[in-house]
Order: sequence, then C-alpha cells, then structure tokens
Amino acid sequence: MSERIIKVKNLKKNFGKHEVLKNINFSVKKGDITTIIGASGSGKSTLLRCINLLENPTDGEILYNGENILNSKNVPAYRAKVGMVFQNFNLFENMNVLQNCMVGLRKVLKMNKEEAKERSLYYLEKVGMTPYINAKPRQLSGGQKQRVAIARALAMQPDVLLFDEPTSALDPQMVGEVLSVIKKLAEEGLTMIIVTHEMAFAKEISNHVVFMHNGVIAEEGNADRIFVNPKKAETKEFLQRFIACA
Repeated sequence: MSERIIKVKNLKKNFGKHEVLKNINFSVKKGDITTIIGASGSGKSTLLRCINLLENPTDGEILYNGENILNSKNVPAYRAKVGMVFQNFNLFENMNVLQNCMVGLRKVLKMNKEEAKERSLYYLEKVGMTPYINAKPRQLSGGQKQRVAIARALAMQPDVLLFDEPTSALDPQMVGEVLSVIKKLAEEGLTMIIVTHEMAFAKEISNHVVFMHNGVIAEEGNADRIFVNPKKAETKEFLQRFIACA
C-alpha cells in the first residue's frame, strides 16, 4: 500500500511577478488522506489547481504513477483519474442531477447511456441524492449540490480525489452532511487531497497534513504531530486557536 500515486517535485507557480508557489515537494501514497491547511493566500488552492492542471505550473514536475503529467497529451483522461470537487460545485445548471453525473462518463469515458446511468445512480445513492435525480441544481441546497458534485467525481472511479475547500460555500448546518460523505470515503480507502479550513475535521480524518505558509510547505507530518506537537512557529501560531479548543 506504499506506492506513490502523486509526487510533486520542485513545483513553482508565478502569476506575473508574484510567486505563489515556491519549490513545493510532497508525495501522496495510495490510501493517504492528505489535508492541506494554511491561511488564505498561502497557495493551497493554487497547488491543488496545478495538480489537476487547471493551472499550468511555471516550473517543476507533477508525477502521476511515475509519469510527469505536465507532458500529458490527454488531460481529460488524467482528470478522470485525478478528479476534483470544487468549493462552488461547478454543476451544469441546464442539466438535472442525473445528467450532471452522466455527462463525464458519456463524453470522457465514452460509456453507453445505460451503463452511464447505472453507474451514476449507484454513486448518487452512495451520497444520499437518489430522491433528487430529476432536480435541477437551482432546486437544491448547497449541501445537496456538493453531494452531487462528489457523486459526479466518484462516478469516474478516480484513483485520487481532490477537494478544494468543499465546505466553504455552505451554510454551517450543511457542512456536516458533506463532511460525513467525505469521512465515509476515507473509511473506504479512497486516496484524497483536501484543502480545508475545517481544522477539527482535518485532525480527525487525515494521516498526512501539509501546512502551507507564504507559498511554501512550512511543515508536514501526520495529524497528531502537526496538530498536537507542531515544530515551526508559523504552524503553532496558525493552530493556536484550534488547539485551545481541541
């Protein structure tokens, strides 16, 4: 179970003259739940977007199963294997819930309609959204939309699922329903990289924590070490208020 699925090497990302990511190095093994934490503007979401090729890194490598995906000729196929769930759901407003789940299976994986429908229904049931398959996104709550987005990503049967602040656009009462879905996926052994500001959740769920500060990885380690015994002053300062409540 120790094989590395994703390895980020010397990754840099500039926006104009502004260096957002500076020489990032870390790897994710099969079955890892990696949470990326840090203050706003520390580069967390940019790192995730680079891993999913939504941003082109300025320099460095991203290895997926040992192959540098920055040289990939088939980005949609890679994204099917390294899926992403966004903070703002990114559902198609003109499609119902079932169609939203089926579209990637039909267009990217070239599945026939019946097969795509069957697989979509399976994953919608997994996240508790079967009663809403005919609803349009505008008829759903934020928590329901996010669960549909998770089902859509799962339907591609990815090796790794990336979550970019999956609860930040939700009302507080809806956060729990989305976190419980993610927790269930963790228990099933799905490899995940999660950018989150939910510290109690990160502490509970992850076996690997990456703390980012000003575009660099200031500290990383297992959840207990980072949350209970951080070594760097920046990590301690960031976590102070959460540790006091833990």
